[in-house]
Amino acid sequence: MSRIGKKPVPLPAGVSASITGQTVEVKGPKGTLSFRATDDVTIAQEDGALVVRPRGDSKRARQQWGMSRSMVENLVTGVTQGFKRELDITGVGYRAQMQGKTLKMALGYSHDVTYEPPAGITITTPSAKNDVIVVEGIDAQQVGQVASEIRGFRGPEPYKGKGIRYRGEFIFRKEGKKK
Repeated sequence: MSRIGKKPVPLPAGVSASITGQTVEVKGPKGTLSFRATDDVTIAQEDGALVVRPRGDSKRARQQWGMSRSMVENLVTGVTQGFKRELDITGVGYRAQMQGKTLKMALGYSHDVTYEPPAGITITTPSAKNDVIVVEGIDAQQVGQVASEIRGFRGPEPYKGKGIRYRGEFIFRKEGKKK
């Protein structure tokens, strides 16, 4: 039995959900999101909450049960609170700043790196030292993807720790060459 799948997803005030076939569409104060579930689960709205149940006892149905429930919960969280990923920039001369809607980063290359965020994603650089990048949006997958793409421009290296890392990420440091 899925411990995650058993829990219903409550719909807070101001959030409405509509189910058509295997597609769930959730509308809230921040926008509208939808998710298409596989045929291995059924989704129903009961007592102001969304309930996900497996169809049958197959292994795949049990796998999809918990995953589908988590996806539906991400829809509700996205349209009410939104998602946020923070990235820290470490290194001498490494910095980022917004120019209009474009993120411009100096990462130790011979040129500046620019990144144009997709629709629905807002990027800010709130720090005065320009060493923090905040990625926000309502779609959890898209926020994570954009943060990963930005981190990919200059990932953290293990010797000096320079690069772009997620807030709270631990980088295992190496000692370096010995004489």
